[in-house]
Amino acid sequence: MKKIIFLMACLVAFACDKKEEPRTQTPDKAQMAAHQTGITWQAPDSWQEETPSNSMRKAQFSIPKIENDPENASVVITHFPGQGTVGGEDANLIRWYGQFKQPDGSPSSDKALISDKQINNLKVKTVELTGIYLHRPNMMSPNSVEKPGYKMLAAIINSSAGPYFIKFIGPEKTVSKWADSFEQFLQTISE
Repeated sequence: MKKIIFLMACLVAFACDKKEEPRTQTPDKAQMAAHQTGITWQAPDSWQEETPSNSMRKAQFSIPKIENDPENASVVITHFPGQGTVGGEDANLIRWYGQFKQPDGSPSSDKALISDKQINNLKVKTVELTGIYLHRPNMMSPNSVEKPGYKMLAAIINSSAGPYFIKFIGPEKTVSKWADSFEQFLQTISE
C-alpha cells in the first residue's frame, strides 16, 4: 500500500513539475496564403475562403449572396510571375471586357469605370463593370453561359514580384452590397 501511495505522489509531483511549452500564434488562413504569394492581405471575416479551383489562383473566396440573388459572388486572386503569355494591364483589361456584353450592344470597354490609385505604396488600377457576364465553366471551355445582371469589381496590383489580378464578380446586387468590404480588403494589401 505504501508503494502505491509513493508511486501516486511521484506521478503527481512529476505532472506538476512539467513545464508548459510556449505556444506560437498561427496567422489565419487568408494571411498564410498571402505570405506564400509575395503580397499580404487581410480578408474580411464574412468572406468564406475556398481551395483555389486551379493552379493559377493564389486565393479564392466565396461572398454570401443577398436574398433573391441566384448565387454567391466570388473573389479570385491570380499572379503570373513575369507575366508570360497573359500580357500586362491592357491585355487583362481587354480580357475582362470580353467577359461581359452589354444589353444595349455597346462595347463593355465604353461602360467600364477605371481609376488609378496608390495603396500602401503599390500602384493599383481598379475596374468596375456591369452587364451580362459570359461565364465559362473552365478556361478552356469554348462556350459560355450568359448571366445577366452581373457586376465585376477588379484590381490590378503592381508589386515588385509582378502584377496580381483580383476579380470580385457575381450578381450585381450582391457585389454592390459587399463593395465596401472589397475596398477595405484592397486597402490591406501590401508587400
